[in-house]
Amino acid sequence: MTTDTPRQSLAGKVALITGGARRVGAAIARELHAAGANVVIHHHRSVDAAQKLCAELERSRPNSTLRLSADLLDIASLGALVEDTRRHFGQLDILINNASTFYPTPVGEITLENWDDLIGSNLKAPLFLSQAAATALRLSNGLILNIVDIHGMRPLRRYPTYSVAKAGLIMLTKSLARELGPHVRVNAIAPGPVMWPADGVADADLQKKIIGRTALKRSGSAADIARTALFFAADAPFITGQIMAVDGGRSIGW
Repeated sequence: MTTDTPRQSLAGKVALITGGARRVGAAIARELHAAGANVVIHHHRSVDAAQKLCAELERSRPNSTLRLSADLLDIASLGALVEDTRRHFGQLDILINNASTFYPTPVGEITLENWDDLIGSNLKAPLFLSQAAATALRLSNGLILNIVDIHGMRPLRRYPTYSVAKAGLIMLTKSLARELGPHVRVNAIAPGPVMWPADGVADADLQKKIIGRTALKRSGSAADIARTALFFAADAPFITGQIMAVDGGRSIGW
């Protein structure tokens, strides 16, 4: 019987979270940190948010965070994220591929730039960062956790490129689970209506319509995703290659 409490279950572990400064990424960082993990907050442009989050977490536990900046579309720079993490903390136990780009690309308006950006952030970067982290994660019997989307399983109208990218990330999750087992577990969380886009793409009527199609008839929160991430990191040693929908039942009543 374990005597760990939720606040101690990841003590001594190190988690690298891409896009960890804001929204879902920040919620995951707080949750894993509260469970005892040291967290590496990756960001690109969200410098202020990353600095504030690290300062917040350092107040509760000094020397427990690291802030790293990188453009995930620059594949050549991804190895440095892993090496800087290991240099600072001595290990890497958990990689969370959370960073994502999201915007509509209606058919007839899709550009090569759209394709490179959406596929790059949602699929290409997770693949190459996971590859760069594989050796470190094997040493720690670690975890890769990808943040996908229920629309990687059912397409979102007007978002074909994004939906394709997340579908690819779902298959990457399953493929890496086979490639990296038995030493590394690889799983994914597929959020549903959890955090509405900050750019106001989903207006009030659309939000109401989407919520009405969930079994629970309400929105979720970033905390729901963060708690699921903690489950995979701390309490799921025999689970790999799985996609967990956290969507209030949206995907069962499409």
